Order: sequence, then structure tokens, then C-alpha cells
Amino acid sequence: MSALERSFVVARELGLHARPAGEFVKIAGQYASDIQVGNGREWVNGRSVLSILSLAASRGTTLTVRAEGEDAEAALGALGELIERPHEA
Repeated sequence: MSALERSFVVARELGLHARPAGEFVKIAGQYASDIQVGNGREWVNGRSVLSILSLAASRGTTLTVRAEGEDAEAALGALGELIERPHEA
């Protein structure tokens, strides 16, 4: 099974700070796929809040999400929606 990748631009004014990073991990945990997030310089585990925070993704940062598994397409859709959401839900 090959990995799927999709890039998204962080839309939140404060970037992907602690609350949305926690929400990202919560969403990632709902899928069986292996999930990684990259910022062009490094890749981190999509199930670790601290790893996601280490990317320092401010507004306008392009993040690439890589998912590998049977539900990869659905995982990418849900995670991309979170990244591109301009405000807290």
C-alpha cells in the first residue's frame, strides 16, 4: 500500500498552536493509517502533539500530510480541513 500526500496551508491567525495541534492528534487517532506531517525541512509523527508543535507552523505555513493505510484518503481530508480552517470550531 502506497502513501498518499497532500499539502495544506495553515489558515489560523495564531498558526497550529497547542489547541489545534491537540485536535490534529485527536483526529489522527481516529484513523488506522500511519500519519506524518512535514514542513519542507522535517517530518514528524502526526500522533504526537509535541512533534507537531516542533514544526512551528505559523499562519501561511505549508504543511504536507502523509498517510499510509486503508483509510488514508479520509484521514487526509479530515486533517486538511483542520489545517485550513481559519478559526477555532
